[in-house]
Amino acid sequence: MKIEKFLFPLILLLIWQGLSSAGVIPAFKLPSPLEILTGLGELLTEGMPPGYRLHHHILYSLYRVGLGFAAAAILAVPMGLVMGWSEKIRRFFRPVLEVIRPVPPLAWIPIAILWFGIGIPSAAFIIFLGAFFPILLNTISGVLSINPTLVEAARSLKAGEKDIFFKVLFPGAIPAIFVGLRIASGIAWMTLVAAEFTGVKEGYGLGYMIMTARDIQRPDKILAGMLVIGVIGLLIDVLLRKMEAKAIPWK
Repeated sequence: MKIEKFLFPLILLLIWQGLSSAGVIPAFKLPSPLEILTGLGELLTEGMPPGYRLHHHILYSLYRVGLGFAAAAILAVPMGLVMGWSEKIRRFFRPVLEVIRPVPPLAWIPIAILWFGIGIPSAAFIIFLGAFFPILLNTISGVLSINPTLVEAARSLKAGEKDIFFKVLFPGAIPAIFVGLRIASGIAWMTLVAAEFTGVKEGYGLGYMIMTARDIQRPDKILAGMLVIGVIGLLIDVLLRKMEAKAIPWK
């Protein structure tokens, strides 16, 4: 990797650390990078709350995100392909979807708790709602953006509707599908943290960990938790990019 990629972040960290060491930035408002690293070490060794270590928080949050995100992708991709393919089906579903889509996923938290209680199912449901629409809309957009000439060419070669669907529409929509997946993965983490703020039955979760650190006024551990979420989000995005490169090597 080129060093230029890390030059700007490194400069910002040095300035931040220098201002903190000089007392310009109060530690109780914004801890220094070194204090955040110390807090991260304590999360790894001691945990937050004590005994609830960081790797367990990560695993539980990944599990919740994985459930909601996978359910959204499994439902939204086929539905988006069909809606993009058929105008009649698109018009049939559009009124209901356009009413539900503007409602923020966080507004569903009271209903999710009422339906599923406090725990993994309610968090997964909130994540599902947050991830579903970006995947669906990007899949529909991907199908609609396919050049109609390709479809007509396939028909002229006596291709059936099934062949057109799986060999023309689906491959052509893959780039847009991956854009939707990447957007949805970021939204999934945002909704997860907010859902965990309301409480978790198991006592584990990055959002719950951050909320606990807030309650005992440990901003260093709050920012350490935010750093962990950012790094995990980056790794997931890199993974999706690699999957996209393998799925569409011609891009």
